[in-house]
Amino acid sequence: MINGIFHERQRRELCALHALNNVFQHKEFTKDELDQVCNRLAPASVLNPHKSFLGTGNYDINVIMAALQSRSYQAVWHDKRKRPASIDLGRCSGFIINSLSSVSIGVLKLPIRRRHWIAIQSIDGEYWNLDSKLKTPEKIGDPSNLIDYLKKLLSDKMTELFLIVTSDEAELNRFYKSNNGSISSTEE
Repeated sequence: MINGIFHERQRRELCALHALNNVFQHKEFTKDELDQVCNRLAPASVLNPHKSFLGTGNYDINVIMAALQSRSYQAVWHDKRKRPASIDLGRCSGFIINSLSSVSIGVLKLPIRRRHWIAIQSIDGEYWNLDSKLKTPEKIGDPSNLIDYLKKLLSDKMTELFLIVTSDEAELNRFYKSNNGSISSTEE
């Protein structure tokens, strides 16, 4: 923990596990628990489609969603046609990003990019990038800094954003600001 911030570091292909724990700011989930989720999602599979066949992690969004549901949370996919500024940040419990990331073996950076899960969380009024590949958390800043940060990330068409909200908020569909009852889909 650095300055009271829980930051699980990358181990094997467990970035989804790390992203979940970093959003919750403590060790909420284990690899065994996520493996059990995979088995429930595909019980008859010899090679489970929701994780690496090597057993090292590499969980997909279905595992993240099922794990969150077990704790009464939801991962809501952010439609990129909506401006990041339309997100009601106060109703979100955190954010998980899925993007392409470089692959390294030791200090050797390979010319390969793979999918990677990253957590963003508000801690004491400041937003933090809790990417498990970082040595320490990176401060994003206040809500306006977060909106700018998300705009930049989402300009990459291969990057996806998931809003982490309570099941109650998801059920009430209250994670976007309304504009006379409708949501603007124009970009800023």
